[in-house]
Amino acid sequence: MSLLKPSRFPSPLPLLAATVLAAATPAALAAPPLWELGAGATVLHLPHYRGSDQTHTWTLPLPYAVYRGHVLRADREGARAVLLQTDRLDVDLSLAGTPPTRSSDNTARRGMADLPTIVELGPLVSWTAARGDDWKLDLRLPVRAALGLGSEGGFKGWVATPQLRLSLPEAGGWRVGLTAALTAQDRRYNEVFYKVSADEALPDRPAYQPGGGMAGGYLQASATRRIGRWWLAGFTRWDTLRGASFDDSPLVRQRQHWSAGIALAYVFATSSREGEAE
Repeated sequence: MSLLKPSRFPSPLPLLAATVLAAATPAALAAPPLWELGAGATVLHLPHYRGSDQTHTWTLPLPYAVYRGHVLRADREGARAVLLQTDRLDVDLSLAGTPPTRSSDNTARRGMADLPTIVELGPLVSWTAARGDDWKLDLRLPVRAALGLGSEGGFKGWVATPQLRLSLPEAGGWRVGLTAALTAQDRRYNEVFYKVSADEALPDRPAYQPGGGMAGGYLQASATRRIGRWWLAGFTRWDTLRGASFDDSPLVRQRQHWSAGIALAYVFATSSREGEAE
């Protein structure tokens, strides 16, 4: 991992915390509490953006929150609103996002506008393809609208990430999940990260106009464990831009990379009321 550099941006904590919590949450109980609150810290090693050959290590405080309501939930599936739930089919409203990048810290983007914090919101359709007593295989299709925050705010396009996710049997107190995903992004979203306008062009960075279409994919493994009031989680992810519609952009300096993160939190409060079983 690279050495930590202080960020001059507002902290991306809400987005990065959601990423870790979505990767894994405490083991489900027979009658879990309606809500749990805690706090801890997380360390995340991420590229500046997909396709960048530079990385950043974030060390951040981590709010821990689980809510198991009938409609609103924040659990191992992430923060969402449950719109429809049957034995095999779920339709949720889900949230994701990406942290900002200061272009002066990135060689490929020098002299260009900074990349804003992106928040993504949209429906998530999940279908359980197969299951056993302690494992499950889901087909998932999140389609989200991307919104930029701050001075570079506004609608930034659409992202779809069809996924195949396997939840493995618990082993040694650990719960492990494996995810394989493809990514598709529209033209407007790709312009945020990969467009080079004529006035931004340099001898080694020609003008470039991306289109929409496929945007590579990723493989991710995550693990979590609950020990008393302590919660531990981690993930590692391999990302590729092979076959992406914008892979010839001069801002794409690396077509594959690794990300990783760990988190530790202490649960200091739980509800006496029972929530929805996971």
